[in-house]
Amino acid sequence: MSPAIAGVTGILCLLFLLFVFGMPVGFSMAMVGFAGFSWVINVNAGLNMTGSVFWSVCSKYGLTVIPLFIFMGQIAFYSGVNKRLYRAAHKWTGHIQGGLAMATIMACSAFAAICGSNTATAATMGTVALPEMKKYGYSSILSTGAIACGSTLGVVIPPSVVLIIIGLATEQSIAKLFYGSIGAGAVLTLLLMVTVAVVCRVNPGLGRAAEKSSMKERIASLSGAVEMLILFCLIMAGLYLGFFTPSEAGAAGSFFALLIAAATKTLGWEDFKRAVKDTLRISCMVIMLVAGAMMFGRFLAITRIPFDLAAFVAGLEMPDLLVMVCISLIYIAGGAIMDALALLLITIPIFFPLAMNMGYDPVWFSVTITIVTTLGAVTPPVGATTYVVAGVADNVQLKDVFKGVALFIPAYVATIVLLILCPWIITWLPRFV
Repeated sequence: MSPAIAGVTGILCLLFLLFVFGMPVGFSMAMVGFAGFSWVINVNAGLNMTGSVFWSVCSKYGLTVIPLFIFMGQIAFYSGVNKRLYRAAHKWTGHIQGGLAMATIMACSAFAAICGSNTATAATMGTVALPEMKKYGYSSILSTGAIACGSTLGVVIPPSVVLIIIGLATEQSIAKLFYGSIGAGAVLTLLLMVTVAVVCRVNPGLGRAAEKSSMKERIASLSGAVEMLILFCLIMAGLYLGFFTPSEAGAAGSFFALLIAAATKTLGWEDFKRAVKDTLRISCMVIMLVAGAMMFGRFLAITRIPFDLAAFVAGLEMPDLLVMVCISLIYIAGGAIMDALALLLITIPIFFPLAMNMGYDPVWFSVTITIVTTLGAVTPPVGATTYVVAGVADNVQLKDVFKGVALFIPAYVATIVLLILCPWIITWLPRFV
């Protein structure tokens, strides 16, 4: 069997393990990577490759950034930052037509920035926001769609675990990826809010306005939002000024999150233990994904499939823009059937070298495909955040949640088109700093 045929067979086996047996992604990639590497070379080579990959992953200093940022997000989660963020956004925008849905999107983006998890944001904001919107007569279609789509901002707005993994996999500056994602995240957040305004303008019954809060109430509500803003600014300013590396930024962020929680007395001992437990669980899952992706990537490398595919596409007589559109369509389709992080880890070794050969900016490409892949978090058949929102929503059918998500799909498409046509949205800030 030729290496190329072995590579194609390995890819098919990976899909079989994922969608027929339902095996976890990290273990599936590791198993196929080991078996394929052993088949193409020999078993001893496969064993040596497995040992070296796990040693390099578990001993790599750069990967300490993952559990540190996850711990920071868990501290914020269990200290009730999500509820205070929503209350502040509600006070400022709740009186506008569809304002509660806009407030929910803003609160989702703010909480996702310090949590970094789509599903955690969806579960948290669904629990907090859905009862409020139901109380004011909001349609379940609009309210669940706003939460499901707003929760996807967690992989775009820094500090994003997905961007950290991409930075480590492609040997890019994580700080530059963070800065590049700020513009893209702002555009997507704004377009999601514009979608709410347009939808409520066409059908006012979807989102009625709440009572207007006084200026005193609005200012008082900022006390909860200021904590998140201080935490975010401390991390980004420290990275920009060179006070600490990304790994040190995770440690500093965790320390500041604990400091804020202690000062506000919002984190009990039991909640602290839950935060540590969830951090360990999520970190182990992510690190296993990284190790499995590295093994699968090494298997693909010896089959020459990534290089042959890159050479084939580069030899096609089509504009680079059209190639980028094709890559985006692949990520949209793949994101609809696979977890975003797993999809990116599998495909980065294939498409990243191709994008670099075409002269695309690495930060722009990384952030753009991250935005593209967020579509998979809300579209069937996987749509993880959609299922989470449906699970926490009382008396709301899954089809209604997907109807709500469909309202926001044009915002994602418009964001992707804008990023392709105007790459400076992503690249200007990393170049400036």
